[in-house]
Amino acid sequence: MPSALTDLFRYPIVQAPMAGGASCPPLAAAVSEAGGLGSLAAGYKTPEAMYEEIKQLRGLTGRPFLVNLFMPQPPTADPGAVEVYREQLAGESTWYETPLGDPDAGADDAYEAKLAILLEDPVPVVSFTFGCPTREVLGALAAAGTRTVVTVTSPVEAQTAQWAGADALCVQGVEAGGHQGGFRNDPAEDGMGGGLGLLSLIALVRETVRIPVIAAGGLMRGAQIAAALAAGASAAQLGTAFLVTPESGANALHKRAMTDPMFGRTELTRAFSGRPARGLVNRFIRDHGPYAPAAYPQLHHLTSGLRKAAAKQGDPQGMALWAGQGHRLARELPAGRLVETLAAELDAARAGLTAGAFHGEAR
Repeated sequence: MPSALTDLFRYPIVQAPMAGGASCPPLAAAVSEAGGLGSLAAGYKTPEAMYEEIKQLRGLTGRPFLVNLFMPQPPTADPGAVEVYREQLAGESTWYETPLGDPDAGADDAYEAKLAILLEDPVPVVSFTFGCPTREVLGALAAAGTRTVVTVTSPVEAQTAQWAGADALCVQGVEAGGHQGGFRNDPAEDGMGGGLGLLSLIALVRETVRIPVIAAGGLMRGAQIAAALAAGASAAQLGTAFLVTPESGANALHKRAMTDPMFGRTELTRAFSGRPARGLVNRFIRDHGPYAPAAYPQLHHLTSGLRKAAAKQGDPQGMALWAGQGHRLARELPAGRLVETLAAELDAARAGLTAGAFHGEAR
């Protein structure tokens, strides 16, 4: 197994950094203590809140962990389209008795300030979503002793990240829950419903890059991890599988929805944030998904209050219920036990593959 990143954890299992509250210090600590790589999500947090979570996590574990940053977004959204969507959401604002947010509340997610903290007080691993940092930034993190991971959804993005100096790639298939973490938010290129599946994407990326690959997208069982590793990945990143654990900070309504028959399928949608994200299909997605423009993070700011009000009122039909395609396989195990269970399943799957190959040779 390549040592550029995977020497930091015992099992090839990474807990995905899920922004919005699910990824929290208790969850990350439990995963890291069990031998995986726990993660914190700095997205949507202030730099001060990110720092406090890192401090709390360090108090819970001495094992390596990861912090994820969102890259600043270019000003490509059409203000007119955002305004039309605002008008469409007026009824939601009335229903939930809360005002719509300011779409111009900021597009950089305090990236520079968060980066400054991570350079001054380095963490073991930093990953990036929605773009690729400059060679200078990745070089500065390397000089500070931090390993870096860039999220990609295509071979071209993978080549860009390798050239920039990333230590590893998080290769995200279309099956993944939450946001598609690639570089672009272009309606003509973002693969709404037509993106690459994980195994095909891993194979394509491995043809073009040399750095380690972390596979992400719908993985819920050890046998699936084994398949991703056999396809060329060095580790697997799981989000939905950890979302339902007791340590997860996800809303209880979100956790229950993962296996609720009422929510039978997932869909890529821009309804909540203006960027393709996979979630359980609910009323909000059905009503607004077809009309949401490519405008991230403008729509995220616009709908933030609605989502919080829906959660407060106990209404999952107005919440962003992010989930991967394998959500019905969710298991309500403690996070540490889930890591150990996945590792045991992975070992069993590998043993089965080896035995099958041996018997094939014997014949």
